[in-house]
Amino acid sequence: MSLKNLKDVTYYDLNNEINIPVNNQIPLNKDHEALAAFLKENVNPNTKQFDSLQDRFDYLIKNDYIEEDSIKKYSPEFLQKLYDFLNSQNFHFQSFMAAYKFYAQYALKTNDNSYYLEHFVDRVAMNATYFADGDEDLAMSIADEIIHQRYQPATPSFLNAGRKQRGELVSCFLIQATDDMNAIGRTINSALQLSKLGGGVGINLSNLREAGAPIKGIEGAASGVVPVMKLLEDSFSYANQLGQRQGAGVVYLNIFHPDIISFLSAKKENADEKIRVKTLSLGVVVPDKFYDLARHDEDMYLFSPYSVEKVYGKPFSYVDISAEYDNMVANPAITKTKMKARDLENELSKLQQESGYPYVVNVDTANRDNPIYGKIVMSNLCSEIMQVQSPSEINDKQEYTTMGTDISCNLGSTNIVNMMNTPNFGHSVETMVRALTFVTDHSNISVVPSIQNGNALAHTIGLGAMGLHGYLAKNHMYYGNVDSLDFTSVYFMLLNYWTLKASNEIARERHETFHNFEKSKYADGSYFDKYVSKDWGPKTEKAKALFETIDIPTQADWQALKEAVMKDGLYHQNRMAVAPTGSISYINDATASLQPIVNRVEERQEKKIGKIYFPAPYLDNSTLKYYQSAYDIDMRKVVDIYAAAQQHVDQGMSMTFFMRSTIPEGMYEWKDGRTNKMTTRDLNILRNYAYNKGIKSIYYIRTFTDNDGEVGVNQCESCSI
Repeated sequence: MSLKNLKDVTYYDLNNEINIPVNNQIPLNKDHEALAAFLKENVNPNTKQFDSLQDRFDYLIKNDYIEEDSIKKYSPEFLQKLYDFLNSQNFHFQSFMAAYKFYAQYALKTNDNSYYLEHFVDRVAMNATYFADGDEDLAMSIADEIIHQRYQPATPSFLNAGRKQRGELVSCFLIQATDDMNAIGRTINSALQLSKLGGGVGINLSNLREAGAPIKGIEGAASGVVPVMKLLEDSFSYANQLGQRQGAGVVYLNIFHPDIISFLSAKKENADEKIRVKTLSLGVVVPDKFYDLARHDEDMYLFSPYSVEKVYGKPFSYVDISAEYDNMVANPAITKTKMKARDLENELSKLQQESGYPYVVNVDTANRDNPIYGKIVMSNLCSEIMQVQSPSEINDKQEYTTMGTDISCNLGSTNIVNMMNTPNFGHSVETMVRALTFVTDHSNISVVPSIQNGNALAHTIGLGAMGLHGYLAKNHMYYGNVDSLDFTSVYFMLLNYWTLKASNEIARERHETFHNFEKSKYADGSYFDKYVSKDWGPKTEKAKALFETIDIPTQADWQALKEAVMKDGLYHQNRMAVAPTGSISYINDATASLQPIVNRVEERQEKKIGKIYFPAPYLDNSTLKYYQSAYDIDMRKVVDIYAAAQQHVDQGMSMTFFMRSTIPEGMYEWKDGRTNKMTTRDLNILRNYAYNKGIKSIYYIRTFTDNDGEVGVNQCESCSI
């Protein structure tokens, strides 16, 4: 038998039976049966066997499956010790989905895809040895964190660590174009190269002159941003990683850009094919001033980036529109057009209803909370990366005359349920920071020099979290209630404290800090004032009990950390970010990111296979009522959860809104006496609520229509387990 010749398997049918209630009960036992059948019928007979661990490594190295240099940093005796430890932990997948996702997407296979060459323990060992870079103690610590699923490296890192033939270890990239043809050409080339390497690409187009602007004195010559969007979309389609994965990109535009309406219109279903973008994602950069103008139902002016740059001497993205708005309106040298702010607000919501786009980046909020010298001007494909950038200048030979800084994202996630059981919270976080540091230190995106330069100067990482709803349900807390908010705040305060401690320790060891550390709010100590001035420990009795075995930093601890950072600095410019955590959550048997679940038994459509069902982690009769669907939760509770975390996270978080096309009665008080259908007004109110709560970005709007879904256990009102 081989993976190419699987016949008479039973695990798909067994898994599908989860969705068929039996005597008003959810038959979760069918998922366990499916898992056992998958291992018996698929994994065990199709895994290549070796006589010894050394034979296995010899085979993998000889046949160019893994990097010899990485393994040779360790003695055979240590590798055996590492494997003995990992095997003694008795790891088992907890669901069919977890095992299926791992073996389908992450396990190393023979070149002809006929046989598996590794199990989960092997992938953990490769991650541990690769990221530890020869440090045996660190390798054991990383292995300990991953095998107990307290730490999950991001998909590119977890998948590619140690492989000979691999993509990049980083998750995504951010670049920006300036207002000239050389920069646009370089941006398109960068999109091609980065899409080939893997990971999503975010591109800021706000600096480009609008359609109809002059070029070399010729009025009306500029074509605007939409044709550039089309070129970028074609670039991502072309550079599709050898057909294995569609290239993915998002373009960002400032909401005060004159092309904003045509930018949004390019995503509409009925848009002309000449301008319509089908696969490219859209994001809007929104300064405070827009919210102010919309709130007061005023006109807003859209400003020509070409004339703004002439007046201010810097690209459009780097002008503080909220601060300069009145001056820009009054300045006759700046070309501008006028429209109603609420008309544009409604256009945003119309498109979000139709397509889920655009993402929204509250750029002034991000910069107000930014402790780093410089300016945040955009975000990434999932809207959680918020880092400062500086623009490049490129001559006619496509050479950099000024080398700017762009961004590559090195991400990983804590699994909240398992982290709350760690024997040492601080040691666990330090281990994760050191694993992520290896990725940033060894990331070499030389094909895009501005990204290489930015990474070399900033050493950024992004440690986040997954499994929040699962943890809340397991501990009998409703998503968004006061106990859950208290827990979320304390958990992310701990992540903040310990990532700072680890970064400070690495800076002290290496005698090196990130670029411009001395100009940051860390260096002058002001960043720490809010932690020194009040106690951030748990307030509710429930949260106090949950953190009973975990040391909570006191104000004195924060004061000591402040002094240590001011003395020795930080190695990492940025440390935290909360990604959406897609398939990687399933392997961890965790709920995704900080989001509420969509269904107690989630339905996934897998290519060539059909539907697979994933029961919510820890689902039983005692947790059932705490697993409300995201579509049945007031989105203000989601905002509140994310806001509780955001106050401790130096970057951003991928926060999705889940809306029903027909809104349940009583969910939103402003619907009383009005239509129960979702309207643009609902999204406007929620977007403003998020802004006022200090949320830096809104990722995606998912709408559940009345004809979505299927009959099954999620529609069974009286179902138990």
